[in-house]
Amino acid sequence: MATVLLCRRFPRLSRVTTFSTTAKRKAESGSSKSEQDKEENPETANAGTESAATIHLLNPLNYRVLYNPAAYAKSRAVSQQHTAGSGGPALGDTFTSPGTSQVHHTFDTSSSQALPPLQNVLPKPKSKPLLEETISACLSTAQTEEEAEKVKMETHDSKEDPRIFQKGRPEYRSVSYDKSEPLETLPLEEGDLILRSVAACEGSQSPATLADYFRKLSRLPVEQRTALVSEPRFNTLCSCAAKNIRLFSTSDLIDILKSCVRLFFPPAHPLLNACEEEFCRRVWDMKLDQLLLVADCWRCLDRSVPSYLSILFSYTNMHWKDLTLPQFVQLVYIIGEGRRSPADLAQKVESTILKYLDVFTLEEVGAICLGLFKSLSGISDHVMRKIADRVCLQMEDMSTYALVNVLKMLRYSRMDHLPLLKELGKVIPARIPTINIQGIMHITLTCSSLHYFDEGIMATVAASLPSKVTFCRSKDAAKFLWSFGCLDYEPPNEEEFYSSLIEQMHRKLHEFRKFPEHLLTGLLGLAFVKRFPEELIDYALGDEFVQKTRGSKYELKKDLFTLSKSVEIECPSYRGSRLPPQLDQEITEMVLNFAEQEIYVRPEIVEAASLLESVLGGPEYMRNHMILPHTRSSDLEVHLAMDGRPIPFNSKHPVADKKLEEVGVSLTDELMTQLIKGRSNIQPPAEAEHKAGTRGEEARAPSAALLGQALLTDARLRVEPKSGRSLEPPPCVALSRHPRGVKLAIQVSNRNHYCYGSKRLLGLHRLKRRQLRQLGYVVVELPFWEWFPLLKRTRLEKLSYLHYKVFDPALLSRAG
Repeated sequence: MATVLLCRRFPRLSRVTTFSTTAKRKAESGSSKSEQDKEENPETANAGTESAATIHLLNPLNYRVLYNPAAYAKSRAVSQQHTAGSGGPALGDTFTSPGTSQVHHTFDTSSSQALPPLQNVLPKPKSKPLLEETISACLSTAQTEEEAEKVKMETHDSKEDPRIFQKGRPEYRSVSYDKSEPLETLPLEEGDLILRSVAACEGSQSPATLADYFRKLSRLPVEQRTALVSEPRFNTLCSCAAKNIRLFSTSDLIDILKSCVRLFFPPAHPLLNACEEEFCRRVWDMKLDQLLLVADCWRCLDRSVPSYLSILFSYTNMHWKDLTLPQFVQLVYIIGEGRRSPADLAQKVESTILKYLDVFTLEEVGAICLGLFKSLSGISDHVMRKIADRVCLQMEDMSTYALVNVLKMLRYSRMDHLPLLKELGKVIPARIPTINIQGIMHITLTCSSLHYFDEGIMATVAASLPSKVTFCRSKDAAKFLWSFGCLDYEPPNEEEFYSSLIEQMHRKLHEFRKFPEHLLTGLLGLAFVKRFPEELIDYALGDEFVQKTRGSKYELKKDLFTLSKSVEIECPSYRGSRLPPQLDQEITEMVLNFAEQEIYVRPEIVEAASLLESVLGGPEYMRNHMILPHTRSSDLEVHLAMDGRPIPFNSKHPVADKKLEEVGVSLTDELMTQLIKGRSNIQPPAEAEHKAGTRGEEARAPSAALLGQALLTDARLRVEPKSGRSLEPPPCVALSRHPRGVKLAIQVSNRNHYCYGSKRLLGLHRLKRRQLRQLGYVVVELPFWEWFPLLKRTRLEKLSYLHYKVFDPALLSRAG
């Protein structure tokens, strides 16, 4: 049987020869392996096969990789009394994150026999709270103390870490559930007496007594508390409370809810249904502290309460002027955990941020940014810049967790705050070895999303990642690959870096069936740096996976198209799955229609195309289109014959031996001097630029004076059309080394094609130029630092520049 050409260190064969797809990939065994406890994108796998390749998706039994969504600092303490079901549904959503492990309790009310004492009926729970179980499982398999320490560093409490800010002020105790509040443990015998009393006097206790029972039972040892919910006599207590829900005082009702948190109630428990309904009815008679505390308890219970939150937001909108600083920060936290952004509060939130910005603690700044990020709340550039100004001055004193939350919002706002990014490059590399893998991912993703390249950050990330790679979720692995590919950076340890991530992608294949966007993200990042792991590509282009992409909340057709066409051009020996021709054609038409409306009409491209027609002699000699539609950017295509003359080829404008028109372009000494000197303060017109992914403070475009090197050929060169003759290139532009002529792909670039403030091409545009050359084109760029300043110059200057670019003698040596 054939074997897969795959080794642990994935050699660079992927750049030239892709991996074999004719053999079965064996599932790798691993220690302590099972489906990970909590994953943003998890899914159990079924092995998939394709006609051209047999791929066994890696889903080894008992494989476990931890998901630790928000703790990024090694010093973060891990709580040992975690509530059941770490991280579940958002407060304001009915959606529960797939793959979320929860403690599921069953209610057995069928037994009417006498029950043994509490010590016997409340055994140790079958399921420990999720965090404790996760830590125990991981530590039991750790072979060394170092491995155990690494597991602890990567493990965190996804509920408690976002709440660190609450420890900074005593006022938060009145608006949030304090898990660390010291409580005297209730003796087991007293707990048994309470349950006996409930069974004996069913329905006869007063509301105050029932509330006291809940308070006391919630102080039992943790093992008994966890099992209590499935105890029939306790269910009787819950039923009595639900029936008398309107008779409780507000303070008693809040105490019952807090007791439910300590007793690890499942989110859908009937008593919680009754409590939510009653709290919604009482909102307008409660104090703001109480309302925020109740909302916080719902978060701790992982219960979605959209109706309650809507009423809470209406209440706070009417009492906004009365909000204290802690109440405001807690409200933003609740907004984030509920994944809801109340439109009528947006302006008030911004003004309050500015009001308190100088007195917020750094943890509160991070909490506000996280709340805005989770709720997808838009924020003005002005407010985001003020936050960034504050952070960059105190970054050294800021916890990594809070800093990462600010970076998330910076990324979401598309804010290119250069002082903050520079300070990040000074502060964060030293912290990387002690940061959780997901924190590292968010730091890296922020840099790539803002097109900001800092080699110190990227190299440090690359060096630390291989030892942490098994903690990567599918999303993390994909985002790392995308970030490095987007910035077109291959680190010093590139083979170890890429091989470890590709291996992790194989291990996570089962998750990509549920979350296909992550597989395509990772594969495109690899394609940018000319790496094509064929087994993964074969799976991604297979019919089953393509069908999965149709169910994604993201538009993935363009990504499939880019991957498929890149493989077609750069991997001629590939024999795996391909997109169906019908789908290929459908996506092509979609991309071209978009280009007609959004790309071809950009002012800098329209101007270049119009002037090129004049330089060449007519529209039949030039075509403004996408040579490679899958790269999603346009080209000005020009063909030159072996004698250097333009060749008419545009089928939309057919001609037969048409003579080029005279355009009256002369490169004289005077004109060359004018171009070379230029004006130092010329800036490209704002309306002519493509909206770059990084707005704000950008390096000023070089002036026309910097065109000297590009234009300085022979100052005495003159191109003077004579009557009755076509425009001739300089004598040296002869295509003797390329007898069939040359095809030019002229790129009108903009800032968004490059890393921030540099001339470093981004991965997609590097891929495009590489593929154009592979198809026989000579790439000619009109770089934005040359072309945009010229847009304000005279027509004659622009014509002269384009003439030089098209008839540059250096093109022929590259074409040959």
